[in-house]
Amino acid sequence: MSVAARILAAPPRLGDIRLVAVDGPSGSGKSTFADRLLAELPDAVLVRTDDFATWDDPVSWWPRLVDGVLTPLSLGRPGGYRRTEWPEGRPRPGEWVSVGVPRVLLVEGVSAGRRSVRARLSCLVWCEVTDPVERLARAVARDGDGCRQPLLTWQKFESGWFTVDGTREAANYAV
Repeated sequence: MSVAARILAAPPRLGDIRLVAVDGPSGSGKSTFADRLLAELPDAVLVRTDDFATWDDPVSWWPRLVDGVLTPLSLGRPGGYRRTEWPEGRPRPGEWVSVGVPRVLLVEGVSAGRRSVRARLSCLVWCEVTDPVERLARAVARDGDGCRQPLLTWQKFESGWFTVDGTREAANYAV
């Protein structure tokens, strides 16, 4: 059975919605996997943690996602949030993103499967490329060489984050 089929067979735990986290270190293929999964799931919506996180605020933005998206959706109401945009390499508040009430909500990115949301998850997918040098090369190829130094700092942060949070060990699937 495919991951998508297993998700659809899992019980909803965010009101009537199946909440799915696609988590793992930077450069591990989370976005690619989430895009493929989105294409396989009818009536699904994708929210990326990159719309919230910044180099200086890698994870403490979480209440914005809870208050703007998870809580309203759990009550059967649409949600939304202000996306972080990066003109000239500096974060600033961007456009408003409305999130309708889907059958499946995919949250993709570093910390998407954090401990505080696990009871609401129908599925946690862990994406991993074990070699940090390869992951850095993939992320720099995606984001540009100007991001190399912040990505090195980010890799150190996320290594500690995942160790303390126990994300990989809690995953239903590893890819």
